[in-house]
Amino acid sequence: MINQFRNLNPVNLLILAAYAIFMRLAIFLNLPDQLNFEFLEPYTKFFIQIPLTNYFSPAGNIFFATVLTFIQAILFNRIINNHGLLAKPSYLPALLYITGSSLFLQFLILSPALICNFLLIWIMDKFLKIGKTPNAMMTMFDVGMIIAFGTLIYFPFIVLLIMLWLSLLLYRSFNWREWIAGFIGFLTIFFFVAVFYYWNDNIAQFYKIWRPLVNKFPSTLQINFSDYLVLIPVGLIMILASLQLRENFFRSFISTRKAFQMLFFMFIIAIISFYTKPDFRVYHFLLSVPPGAVLLAYYFSNAKKRWFYESLFAVLVLCIQYFLFV
Repeated sequence: MINQFRNLNPVNLLILAAYAIFMRLAIFLNLPDQLNFEFLEPYTKFFIQIPLTNYFSPAGNIFFATVLTFIQAILFNRIINNHGLLAKPSYLPALLYITGSSLFLQFLILSPALICNFLLIWIMDKFLKIGKTPNAMMTMFDVGMIIAFGTLIYFPFIVLLIMLWLSLLLYRSFNWREWIAGFIGFLTIFFFVAVFYYWNDNIAQFYKIWRPLVNKFPSTLQINFSDYLVLIPVGLIMILASLQLRENFFRSFISTRKAFQMLFFMFIIAIISFYTKPDFRVYHFLLSVPPGAVLLAYYFSNAKKRWFYESLFAVLVLCIQYFLFV
């Protein structure tokens, strides 16, 4: 399987589509009685009404989630190949993206985090470009606006504002205009939101939008570890990928080193942003799939012993299927 996806054969697109369906067999064969799709945050529904909750049957919900995941995988694959983050262009990023997007049952349904992954992939592309442009001010402004749009869909997306400044630290020398451009882009969108609230004599509700930002990070988490055993093979592959990356780190292009550092920070921020949503669902961690999938793809792109990496991937897929079914 891995060897097949190490090249850009167009046939791999068909195999990838079949693989995306295969990874969702568990939920297709055991359809829930009802699946609600809440597309926007409550503060956004105040001025945008999109009644999608009852538009999809459970089968339709999962089908469209599969289609969106497949489209994201293709876009993600193109971006990673365009920026040369792997040993050579391949369909491995798409393969690992779909694999990572199938880890848990809640990953397989329509969710705000799934929609936001389109924006996250777009942001990744823009961040990977800022080291190659003479002036990153407009790029950062655009990213700020994208993060604002994502925040209208799913509030924890706002934490990605931190990535504006982390990326500038990694890629560029200090320029105060670039440092504030992204934040201005973000404020531009929410300025119009504030105006709408004001016109409707509801400005007090606008202030309440920001309350989750002061939530305390939980000191204890109630976790059923048996639900997350599927992460063991994922963690093993990430450790192997980190060792491989460390070995090749100083032999890589400077842009590649910075890219993986940026993706590491994005991965961590996507995970910890759950604290802004006290009633968060497992699907929140879909936001960590794009940066995480790059690291997984890096290992399989550089691994040497075919019997080992093919077996490791097979174990990962079998573990995912087992825990999805049980």
